[in-house]
Order: sequence, then C-alpha cells, then structure tokens
Amino acid sequence: MKEKEKDQKDRDWDREMREVDKLLAKLPDAEPALGRGVPTVPVSPRPGVGATAAPGTLHAGPARGRAWVTTWMRVGLGLALGVGMLLWPYPHACGLRLAFYLTGATVVTVAGVWSALTSWRRRLGIAHTLSIVLTIWGLALAGRQLLPRFYGKTPVPFLCPSP
Repeated sequence: MKEKEKDQKDRDWDREMREVDKLLAKLPDAEPALGRGVPTVPVSPRPGVGATAAPGTLHAGPARGRAWVTTWMRVGLGLALGVGMLLWPYPHACGLRLAFYLTGATVVTVAGVWSALTSWRRRLGIAHTLSIVLTIWGLALAGRQLLPRFYGKTPVPFLCPSP
C-alpha cells in the first residue's frame, strides 16, 4: 500500500497532462487552443443585433413586419371578444344560454393565452401585458358564473327550473 502512495507522489502530473493534451489535439474535432494552456469553454453563438434567429432560439429584438401585425391582430381580436362579453345580449342565468356564455368566456381565456404566448415569443411587451389582462378577464367572467354555483351559500342551478 505504501509503495502505491509513494508511486503516486513521484509522478509528474504536469508532464502527463501535457501528453494527454497533445494526444487530444491530434483528434479531428479538437479545439485549436487545446494543449496551449488556454482554458476551453464551449460557448453557444448568439445572433447579432438585426440578425434573424432560427426558430426556437433567442431573438435579437422585438418582432417587425408581418410577425408584429399578426401578433397585434390576435391581441386585438381577443380584446374585442373580451369587451363584447360585457355586452352579452341574452340573460345567462342557467341552461343552454349559460353554456354559451361560459363557452364565450373560455374562448376569451384561450385567446388571451394564445396571444400571450405569441407576444412573449416575439418580444412585444405591451401586447404581452394586454394578453395577460385578457386571460385574467376571461377567467373572471367564467368565475363570476361558476363560483356561486359551487361555493355559494344558496345553491344556484345550472339548469333552469321547469315551470
């Protein structure tokens, strides 16, 4: 055991590491700075300012052109639907009309999430903020009808009572 420890202490580790670096430098995909004492750290390239990035990578800046227009169209459509829900022309206390109202509130929420994802990906801050507000608005519309039915002191029916 002591001979092994003595052998470990007598080894010239710097010399052995230089040999390993030389052997690694001979590999076909070796780093050019390998073996020269320069630390090699893999760095992923980032697109420069104004460069277009591949899908799924970081963008250099906010969207422009067609991407900008389509994102704002999604946000605008969702906002129009959200405001339209305030002006719902039918009573929606129970029955099929309640189901249609809840479907509309669900569509508002889905439109908010959809436009939030798109605006986040395209780096449009104001559109993203409006999309989050739209999502919360859709959840509030649905919650205003559903919460009294599930947690209210007096039961509110889903189906209209027959006369």
